Amino acid sequence: MADPHAVTTEAHRRHDPEARGFASDNYAGAHPEILAALALANGGHQSSYGADDYTAHLQDIFRAHFGPTAETYPVFNGTGANVVALQALTDRWGAVVAATSSHIHTDEGGAPERVGGLKLLPVPAPEGKLTPELIAREAWGFDDEHRATPQVVSITQSTELGTVYTPEEIRAISDFAHERGMTVHLDGSRIANAAATLGLPLRAFTADAGVDVLSFGGTKNGMLFGEAVVVLTPGAARAMLNIRKLSMQLASKMRFVSVQLEALLAGDLWLRGAAHANAMARRLAEGVRDVPGVEVLHPVQANAVFARLPHDAAERLRKRHRFYFWDEAAGDVRWMCAFDTTEEDVDAFLAALREELAR
Repeated sequence: MADPHAVTTEAHRRHDPEARGFASDNYAGAHPEILAALALANGGHQSSYGADDYTAHLQDIFRAHFGPTAETYPVFNGTGANVVALQALTDRWGAVVAATSSHIHTDEGGAPERVGGLKLLPVPAPEGKLTPELIAREAWGFDDEHRATPQVVSITQSTELGTVYTPEEIRAISDFAHERGMTVHLDGSRIANAAATLGLPLRAFTADAGVDVLSFGGTKNGMLFGEAVVVLTPGAARAMLNIRKLSMQLASKMRFVSVQLEALLAGDLWLRGAAHANAMARRLAEGVRDVPGVEVLHPVQANAVFARLPHDAAERLRKRHRFYFWDEAAGDVRWMCAFDTTEEDVDAFLAALREELAR
């Protein structure tokens, strides 16, 4: 067998590996421990479509975090995880109550509705967080044949605005939903960041707080690709295997998704990366609070900083350090930190920000 260290490639590096920005935690590369896990799973033949040793072992890893009844279904990406999960929780006439700022409403190109065949019922939510009172605005008409039936409440942890639900807040939502025969879905694309902020195990604000189905995110926390749908309440989701395949989320070489999730969750890699990203966001927020002309808009509880600054300064700054406008008309921007953001990255950004505001 060929020496793996002697392998060459015709590919060429086409980017500066030292370049970093604040546009998205998706911009970051894969964590070295994830790449090592992928190499470990390579070589030889393993059964396809999830009948491999890595996917089988993954069930025990997720149960250690989410409880003995958790069932885990690896998928390709976050949109796929959400669409699969919500399809499995709704009938063809079903609807999902979610925050107006939620990813499933604003950033998935209509996939839950067009692919999932369901209706979203968005509710404006201050700081991105739903409450029973807000959910009640759309959780009605269960027997009205003229209205899509509210069947699911979907919350995001941490939210699209960088805030974090407490376990008590999620329990209140779950109780409200379950009393009305609804289920609770949690979009956990940044669930590790929430756990790092709360200082709690993952189970404390998911299974123990009444969440029925979870979309578990890994790509924003160091994985190369792949997420997972985790069914926490037995029987809550139907036909998961069929829906995953129908939604084009069944990986033939699933071992390469599963081994990444194992590398993330078998130890503390998931928590180390998220805690570091959160710390860099706090450093960034603290650094801009005393800068005239900059206003931090939301509590910085995870790895996102939302701020408002003069539009022309933001445009110039974006040419030096990549980031996105959140509301361009208002001058609102979003700055994201990742597992590989360094203190030097943050300090260089702050220096550039002050320079542009002083022009």
